[in-house]
Amino acid sequence: MDLDRDACYRALRARDTRFDGRFFVAVRTTGIYCRPICPARCPKLENITFHASAASAQEAGFRPCLRCRPECAPDLAGWRATSRTVSRALALIADGVLDDGDVEGLALRLGIGERQLRRLFDKHLGASPIAVAQTRRVLLAKQLLHETRMKMVDVAFAAGFGSLRRFNDTFQRLYGQPPSALRREATAATASIRGSSAITLTLAYAAPYDWPAMIEFLAARAIPGVEVVLPDRYRRTIELNGCHGILDVAPMRRRNALAATIHFPDVRALPAIIGRIRNLFDLGSDVAAIDAQLAEDPLLARLVAARPGLRVPGAWDPFEFALRAVLGQQITVTAARKLAGELVAAHGEPLASGPDGGLTTVFPRPERLATADLALGMPRARIATLRGIAVAVVADPHLFDGGGDLDAKLARLRALPGIGEWTAQYIAMRALREPDAFPAADIGLLRAMTGCDGVRPTPAAVLARAERWRPWRAYAAQHLWSHDGEIAESEPSPFVNQSAGCFAPCQETVA
Repeated sequence: MDLDRDACYRALRARDTRFDGRFFVAVRTTGIYCRPICPARCPKLENITFHASAASAQEAGFRPCLRCRPECAPDLAGWRATSRTVSRALALIADGVLDDGDVEGLALRLGIGERQLRRLFDKHLGASPIAVAQTRRVLLAKQLLHETRMKMVDVAFAAGFGSLRRFNDTFQRLYGQPPSALRREATAATASIRGSSAITLTLAYAAPYDWPAMIEFLAARAIPGVEVVLPDRYRRTIELNGCHGILDVAPMRRRNALAATIHFPDVRALPAIIGRIRNLFDLGSDVAAIDAQLAEDPLLARLVAARPGLRVPGAWDPFEFALRAVLGQQITVTAARKLAGELVAAHGEPLASGPDGGLTTVFPRPERLATADLALGMPRARIATLRGIAVAVVADPHLFDGGGDLDAKLARLRALPGIGEWTAQYIAMRALREPDAFPAADIGLLRAMTGCDGVRPTPAAVLARAERWRPWRAYAAQHLWSHDGEIAESEPSPFVNQSAGCFAPCQETVA
């Protein structure tokens, strides 16, 4: 990735927070790489190089700065990589694919060759896939050392190191000292919501961030027993590899970051949990740049100005979300939430650690739903769709993270029984994190784009207008849904502010 040296240096001298996470500064005279907001004295231009990613700087032989802590920078690598293949690969690496596998296996998951994958990483990130995975391990371990009280062996395994010896050797090589020397006194932020085994981590994002809209959206769809949503906090039960846990996510007051408290018995799952949280809250997007492009269209300009930092809410689990999307076909958001609650009550597992503040159950696994009696007062066709999705996921656990472009993913989703164009686009938009997914026939979008003459556009006309919004059509849809929620009659909000982000997409007919 090409970086303009003069422009980067001006941003570095100004310590402009808008460039935090966009590039990293490596200083030859010290062997250290920093964020552009590092408070240290600005080095001379001839003594520094600029890197598109922390992995690129580390692969070039530089070590992370202890003062500005590159591990706390907004993770914009996935957004910055214009290749969707690289973005998908980064998501899989964050889930730990390379902890137990190799680059060849990663390439197969993406449907491309290993050499092609290496070339794409070098072009967009300036580092190899292995270097990216290694840097993620080091930076996550460093963050755990700074922000938690975890034992050294737990830090090593949580960050993806195969052994404590390898963990110690890596830090000795990078910093010239053991990891224990980097540990600072734990702060109040590490206090547990459920005891000493919980940890709290800081997850940064690039400002602005419309937290009220995000939490309003999640609150309207919270499944009883699985999720508890308050104006300043999101909590839910989670399940990975048979283990149960709880998440607690809240905005930080003086930082562009969320505080995520994680209570989970298997520390090895921590990278995957962090990756899922980042997807759920859309922390890896550079919405300032996205909004700037969308604002070039007069239709969206005032909507973007009214809601800067509006994100596309993601999903904790693609399978869970696919079922929630099907449950929402042809009915209101409130009715869909009720059905989801009934599904969980009938087939979910009780939280292993017992009830906790309204959290009682984990969402049912596909293996259970594939053979369960799903009679919940729904049409038989919709029940068949739910069971069909569960059967498909049991047969192919990677159904929702496979390779291919947006069109290929949509075709794979439409091949499932009962999944039409709207549901496929909606799943791709939120669960698969496709920023260009766009349900053009959505009634909410059509209503929001109705002209002053009262004439509602056709889906074809909406699709044609949306060409100028590529590759961020999902964000355009989110702005339009927010606008539609403010002008159309909608259900009461769970909070006082009833106009903050209704986000009520239409429902399609089940095949």
